[in-house]
Amino acid sequence: MTTFVLRLQAARPDFALSMSDEEREIMGRHAAHWQPYIDAGRMVVFGPVLDETGSFGLGVVEGVDETELREFAATDPVVTTGTARFLIGTMLAGFVRPA
Repeated sequence: MTTFVLRLQAARPDFALSMSDEEREIMGRHAAHWQPYIDAGRMVVFGPVLDETGSFGLGVVEGVDETELREFAATDPVVTTGTARFLIGTMLAGFVRPA
């Protein structure tokens, strides 16, 4: 099964901590956009990450076709409004702790 890593990059590094009300509303629509992947169990993890450079969004998705994923990501409200963009990578190998 192919696993994809999505990195959401906003226009500024401190985006997660400094969103305007309009950006917060867009991020709410962004989360709702991905809800079908969460409900279907295809989204492994999803959310904001803080690091020494600021913040970014992280999503890990399994069991989807890459073309489907890229097309779905392109219709995300954060992309269509120009609020952020996705970088999408494919994991070559992965290790998961036992359940």
